[in-house]
Amino acid sequence: MLRKRSPIRDYQIEARLFRNRAMVSFVGIIVLVGVLIANLYNIQVNQYQDYKTRSNDNRIKIVPISPNRGLIYDRNGKLLAENRPVFSLEITPEKVKDMDDTIQRLQNILPITQDDIDQFKKERRRNRRFDVIPLLTQLTEEQVAKFSVNQYKFPGVQITAALKRYYPYGDMLTHVLGYVSRINDKDLARIDREGKSANYQATRDIGKLGIEKYYEDVLHGIAGYQEVEVNSRGRVIRTLKYVPPTPGKDIVLNIDIDLQVYVTKLLNGRRGAAIVLDAKDNGVLAMVSSPSYDPNAFVHGISSKEYNQLLNDTDRPLVNRTTLGIYPPGSTVKPFIAVSALKQGVITPHTTRNDPGYWRIPNSNTRPFRDWARWGHGTVNVTKALEESVDTFFYQVAFDMGIDNLSRWMQMFGFGDYTGIDIYEESKANMPTREWKMARFHQPWYQGDTIPVGIGQGYWTATPLQIAKATSVLIHHGKVIAPHLLRSTINNGEAFSTQKDAEIVTYPPITGVPDKYWDIAIHGMYLVNNGKRGTARHAFTNAPYTSAGKSGTAQVFGLAEGQDYNASELAEHLRDHALYTSFAPVENPKAIVTLVLENAGGGSSQGAPIARKVYDRLILGNGVNKDDKK
Repeated sequence: MLRKRSPIRDYQIEARLFRNRAMVSFVGIIVLVGVLIANLYNIQVNQYQDYKTRSNDNRIKIVPISPNRGLIYDRNGKLLAENRPVFSLEITPEKVKDMDDTIQRLQNILPITQDDIDQFKKERRRNRRFDVIPLLTQLTEEQVAKFSVNQYKFPGVQITAALKRYYPYGDMLTHVLGYVSRINDKDLARIDREGKSANYQATRDIGKLGIEKYYEDVLHGIAGYQEVEVNSRGRVIRTLKYVPPTPGKDIVLNIDIDLQVYVTKLLNGRRGAAIVLDAKDNGVLAMVSSPSYDPNAFVHGISSKEYNQLLNDTDRPLVNRTTLGIYPPGSTVKPFIAVSALKQGVITPHTTRNDPGYWRIPNSNTRPFRDWARWGHGTVNVTKALEESVDTFFYQVAFDMGIDNLSRWMQMFGFGDYTGIDIYEESKANMPTREWKMARFHQPWYQGDTIPVGIGQGYWTATPLQIAKATSVLIHHGKVIAPHLLRSTINNGEAFSTQKDAEIVTYPPITGVPDKYWDIAIHGMYLVNNGKRGTARHAFTNAPYTSAGKSGTAQVFGLAEGQDYNASELAEHLRDHALYTSFAPVENPKAIVTLVLENAGGGSSQGAPIARKVYDRLILGNGVNKDDKK
């Protein structure tokens, strides 16, 4: 018979189970509290410094400060690139109750366009309410004054000033100085690769071309910073520390701006290039590429329409013709070939040849290579060949030397390579070789390819600066000096000095050539300007100083056999280029002048008269007028 369970016993069992569960819960709570206390201890004591640092990082911000860009002077202390204050109208959105009404009222006193408003709204979406956002930039002094008297009506709106690059000589120095413009993604990637990101965090503009780009590190300076305390919304509460930026160094160029302006006016907008070097050390006194463009438009951001106009201009103002213009050097190279031929024994100072007005490859039935003078020059030696620019004499020289020797020697004069000028925008042009033709055209080199190279034609191309540099090698009897723009640098706060301290780059010289061979080529160039039949004698009639030069005419297109050249019947862009390179005085050269005038015809009739005016100014002080000094 089953026994009935006692209710009292069931109650006792349940009570015991409850006490056990309570004890377990209590112990669990004690353990959890212990873990919490341990974690709090770890955080508050053991990791105190770590969390304090993190807290400070959230509370304290480092705000970079951009340095002032260094200035650029010419050799006489005239400012070529300066920093000018630019005024902007800026708005702090959180301080403006009704933005649309505020902008509408501002339009009543300032020329605010819809494009300005759209750009403002775009920037506003990217920034926080308490960030300052520009609405209108480049305000005139009159506009600043007009807003200032009405500023009390516009809470949250203010005028701020910032320094912007300005080029007072505009398009006359663009291809020398280049310009600065807003940093883009490509610039940022390069800065990052070079490990300079920290120094550019507050910088908006960077050098894009010319001196501004080449000497960016010198001109930029070192960024400063300030430590500021911010609240939870990122607003600055106070400044804790201030480290001022170090301004960039000022730089002095070899450029003589008065001479640069003068040469620019002599070119008068014609397509071409002019280079004036200090004959002592190849310092660049003037370097003009014509036509040009105003770099100031790029500083503030040029419009697509304006840029496309420059890009599509048939006169190509964006191209620096002095270093990127590629032309057949023409007869300007004959003195350099003469030196190499004399040294190689291909000719002697007494070698004579008859010039009937044409030359043909020996033992061949190929078409003859013509001289510029239809009836020839008669009996010719090397000196007369230079004075009268006899093509047939140098056809034979090129044939006897061969392309291998000819190219090797001309490369020693600097052709087919960079000149060493301190700007990045430069072409090597082309000094042709067998290997080059095979790589370029997949064809072997033929004898007929060598002949026009002897008068600076065929596959040979050069830049005006390469021709000027080669002229320097000649007058220095083989010493090879890089043309250079930089004269010196000035630390911030130091006074301007005319002292020259920039390093001059030199290359391996041409050795083993007797002085008499150099002098033969120089004498031939002297006769070009002063001889009875010199090709440039008319330009230097009655000059009170001695000078030497070599003219050249570079064909733009070839003539068929028996076809005559008539410039008046040709389209302007098909006419020959005029080239001229020279130096003066001959006894102690002061300057080298090299010119290329596109589609202008003969170098002696077009280039030499301009060179004469430059020498008159440099040596005699002629040509100076008030307009040149503006």
